[in-house]
Amino acid sequence: MRRVLTIDGGGIKGVFPAAFLAEIEDRIGEPIYDYFDLIAGTSTGGILAIGLGLGLTAGELLQLYKEFGARIFQPRPVTGGLRRLLRAKYSLEPLREAVSKAYGDRRLGHSRKRLLVPALNLAAERVYIYKTAHHPRLVHDYKMPATEVVLATVAAPTYFPIHRFEDGAFVDGSLWARNPLALAVVEAIGVLGWPRDDVRVLSLGCTSEHLDVAWKRRVSFGTSYWSARISDVFMKAQSSSAIATAHTLIGAENVFRVSPDTTQRRFTLDGVQRMPELEALGREEAVRLLEELAAVFFRAPAERFIPYHVLVDDRQPPLPFPRRGHGRGVIAG
Repeated sequence: MRRVLTIDGGGIKGVFPAAFLAEIEDRIGEPIYDYFDLIAGTSTGGILAIGLGLGLTAGELLQLYKEFGARIFQPRPVTGGLRRLLRAKYSLEPLREAVSKAYGDRRLGHSRKRLLVPALNLAAERVYIYKTAHHPRLVHDYKMPATEVVLATVAAPTYFPIHRFEDGAFVDGSLWARNPLALAVVEAIGVLGWPRDDVRVLSLGCTSEHLDVAWKRRVSFGTSYWSARISDVFMKAQSSSAIATAHTLIGAENVFRVSPDTTQRRFTLDGVQRMPELEALGREEAVRLLEELAAVFFRAPAERFIPYHVLVDDRQPPLPFPRRGHGRGVIAG
């Protein structure tokens, strides 16, 4: 059996999946990354996916959010209404500092797990998926600095500036794959060639909310109405499509989706003051679902990942994060 972990985008709401996984780690007594063959993550989910691949525990990644969250989502100084409209709300530099502290100078090729991290390259006008060298054709991305991959997948328009790196101009992978579930399933059966009946996926959202759309009203809505809601509609539609695609390809019984409804709480992408609530919710959900999930995902560690291509110096440098507990394109990366 092949086990896949996918983690949605969602800004600071990434505290929820981080806490969920940290609680499971605490209860099974082993790092969560040991139990998965492929890990996919978009935006904040990309931070978690790459961190797990590099050997950080979920508990350490949760601590990263708690330590740096308020600094990452600290608004720039307000100098006027026009300037506020013309600049991204937050700088990428605190985020760079945070992930650099966690990852050091490690590259994607130092990952001990297969990884898949979506972004959008505006310069090339196409989607991009960063991947480890888990197929012979994947000859480029494993050389990329892990920090740069994170900045590419998290650069959400209006929140963060465009991330320019090498020959690309990257923005948040959530624009097309906020929920990377379908991408991971396609990778598993289409690229890695795993039998679809053998694939099991644990898909973690960053909580869910009902759409704030008054669809029952018999009125034609215009720009002023939709401008505040269209992004949420796109995100909801993409996630629904990803779930439906995964169900079609490997069967609904093989997809375990965890993203509790928090409509009444209204968590936001940058609401750092509510991180304790998100952590508590993540831990509560992990306790509630652990027995069911353990029977599928946590009975024995996954097989060792051996990449097709390795870095010239393939030794893994020591992680700088303090221990607190235990080819280009969509096809070729």
